[in-house]
Amino acid sequence: MSDRYLEFANSTLGRRLVGAVGLPRPIRLERWASGRSRPVDGAILLGGGLLASTLAGSLKRLSSELYADRDGLGELPRWPGASPLKALVFDASDLDSPERLGELRRFFQPALAQLDSCPHILVLGRAPESLKDPFAASAQRSLEGFTRSLGKEVRRGGTVQLLYVAEGAEDQLEGALRFFLSPKSAYVSGQVVRLQANRAQVKDWSRPLAGKRALVTGASRGIGAAIAETLARDGADLLLLDVPQAGTALEALAARLGGRSLALDICAEDAAQRLTEALPDGVDIVVHNAGITRDKTLAKMSEEQWDAVIAVNLRAPQRLTQALLDAGTLHDDGRVVLIASISGIAGNLGQTNYAVSKAGLIGLAQAWAPLLAPRGITLNAVAPGFIETQMTAAIPLTIREAGRRMNALNQGGLPQDVAEAVAWLAQPSSGAVTGQVLRVCGQSLLGA
Repeated sequence: MSDRYLEFANSTLGRRLVGAVGLPRPIRLERWASGRSRPVDGAILLGGGLLASTLAGSLKRLSSELYADRDGLGELPRWPGASPLKALVFDASDLDSPERLGELRRFFQPALAQLDSCPHILVLGRAPESLKDPFAASAQRSLEGFTRSLGKEVRRGGTVQLLYVAEGAEDQLEGALRFFLSPKSAYVSGQVVRLQANRAQVKDWSRPLAGKRALVTGASRGIGAAIAETLARDGADLLLLDVPQAGTALEALAARLGGRSLALDICAEDAAQRLTEALPDGVDIVVHNAGITRDKTLAKMSEEQWDAVIAVNLRAPQRLTQALLDAGTLHDDGRVVLIASISGIAGNLGQTNYAVSKAGLIGLAQAWAPLLAPRGITLNAVAPGFIETQMTAAIPLTIREAGRRMNALNQGGLPQDVAEAVAWLAQPSSGAVTGQVLRVCGQSLLGA
């Protein structure tokens, strides 16, 4: 469903009227399109501490224009100060006192005035819990307040993220840089991600999932179909799963993407057995996208409505993943991505059952990730906010508009935005990220 306010606000007449009355004017976000030659279409400004100098090589592969904020940083030319900037990267990992936090203002203040439309900003730090010095840990924790606030100030379709980089992971940042500095993260902002050292790396960035087998549940339409298309674009071989009622659409999508389809009720008694039999060569990527809603306030919710949501959204991913592990079907260095929701973080009126199920998926990722880490398997949750789908199109107008505008980007996301986040977490290099929740919500005002 189209966002008519966004379309009006970006028309010639709309820009004048919206500006005159002081209403927000959401910017049409730049999203990844096939045929794009580089992740960043414009200049990148690099600054900060010692870690910044190690990034120059990776950043040169992202953009043909790369500047430093000072002489002698990575042998880069100094930014002239008047040219537009598409991305900013600041290494704050050595900030260890309140006095040094002023370096944030000194780097960002002049750069913000020169930002191009839809810019992407990345701050690098060290996880506070990894530091012995309490003052240094305090300074690094301060970065979360800075980046989340800056994300609400940038406007013009801009995004801001904080990456805490563990010791030993300094030379493994390219995958995260390619995602967070590019249009692939158009609807991801205000996020804090922890990166660990990782043994698996991407060999071909044009097809980072080449040779990988992927399973996507709930794949026939909406977010599931977008995930399937994006994984196929990145080179994965697909097994697409959905309920028998969606069989026709599922088969058509699988045929178009060169994959296979499996019509299966994931809550059936024999679902685990049938799934493992359908994957005789194993699987590298599992995306649990299938989900349902049965919204009612708790006072009016039936037992059947409660049980159905828990069974599909939470119990089935648990059972199927356990079956894939027990059968040896999920390969070492595998990637499991659980589609949660910001409802599982912030809660939502009339969705106690749905919020329980989605919060449970987040808990599953956090609890299971360390247990599977010795095999190189990662589990992460993606928590979408308001995404333009058939489901949200059925929401009453006033509630739908509130959902669209209650974020820093003043608009809803697209299924592609969720799919891009899933595809990044599915990459070999994303073994650096596990047990975490990545919100795809435009920095929603709801939740943390």
